[in-house]
Amino acid sequence: MADLIRSACLTSYPEIARSLGLDPLVMLAAAGIDRRYLHGDPDARMPAGALGRLLEASARAAGVDDFGLRLAETRSLSVLGPVGLLVREEPTVRAALDSSMRYMRIHNQSLYLRREERGGQAIVSVELHVGRPVPIRQSMELSVGVLYRILRSLVGPHWRPLVCFAHDAPRRRDVHRRVFGNNVEFGHDFNGIVCSSSDLDRPIPASDPALAEAARKHLDALLERPDSTMGDKVRELVWLQLATGRCKADMVALQLRVDRRTLHRWLVAEGTTFGGIVEAVRTELVTRTLADRSRALVSVAEMAGFSCLSVFSRWFRDRFGATPSAWRRTLATGGGQSGGAAPAGARSAPYPSSKSARSRSRAATSRPSARSAKASGLPKSPRTTSKAASR
Repeated sequence: MADLIRSACLTSYPEIARSLGLDPLVMLAAAGIDRRYLHGDPDARMPAGALGRLLEASARAAGVDDFGLRLAETRSLSVLGPVGLLVREEPTVRAALDSSMRYMRIHNQSLYLRREERGGQAIVSVELHVGRPVPIRQSMELSVGVLYRILRSLVGPHWRPLVCFAHDAPRRRDVHRRVFGNNVEFGHDFNGIVCSSSDLDRPIPASDPALAEAARKHLDALLERPDSTMGDKVRELVWLQLATGRCKADMVALQLRVDRRTLHRWLVAEGTTFGGIVEAVRTELVTRTLADRSRALVSVAEMAGFSCLSVFSRWFRDRFGATPSAWRRTLATGGGQSGGAAPAGARSAPYPSSKSARSRSRAATSRPSARSAKASGLPKSPRTTSKAASR
């Protein structure tokens, strides 16, 4: 099962790529990342492995060793989204770090932070769990760079801890010196930051306990959601890719690093199917957008993953007992409920009433003319951390 990451991690990627002579859209496509991640919801989830491939490929294409660090140089606390809100309001740097460790999964499911303290020193190490031996230099430098910038924003601008990387030194260290100063070393047996334990006890002057508690409750609620189930990961990917016309089970399985049979087996165990998820997402998307009369029906059809308006109209009529235009006219004349009610003569429901998920799945896969309906604790030592990070 693949780990997911917030698309906010792509922040500033186009600018850095262009500054090095790369076409960001070409690089995104080669890494299997939809360009909509760049300008869509920053909380949308994408496979973490795809970001890693993008960074490594970009570094090779640009002929630089520090692409990930250049990206980190543009980041601030806001890149963590809701996790950043809590970190900013904690009373001390130590509490902020603890919250980052606890809630990082909400931002990036492949990244883990560890803290170890000995003899007045604190080691904050970074682990990336990528599931198989692949290059992670750029992802690691991005992660450590962002961690450094966030902690420095909390401790103070004069804070200069020791920054350690397990990989070899780059050919040029200009960017590393610009970001970290001279306190950066390579060839260590872990990736992370070494500082005085007393640095972590520094207060954060602008913290607000009430806001911190509210943010913590929100994050706890996010952690308690079953967002790690296969069905929810598939649903997020379908939402993002339905309009491309290439939202097929094979592609989604590849993005989640499983084969199609495994994907099907897990979804069945959760009481759903890939086709059922596609149809549920399609239904929700259509009922949200069809009421907007400024949006052309052909645009709604494209968003729902249909190859043409006639296929969309037939799908809508088969499931909801009315044509899209009739349903829209009923809403315009006040004949339906706000948010999308079925027109007169159709089945009555707050949204157009559809068949069961399994029925929708069978119906969808029987329509070859619709594009997407076809398949529609702490480590024992820094060395322990380094082994986990290199896997």
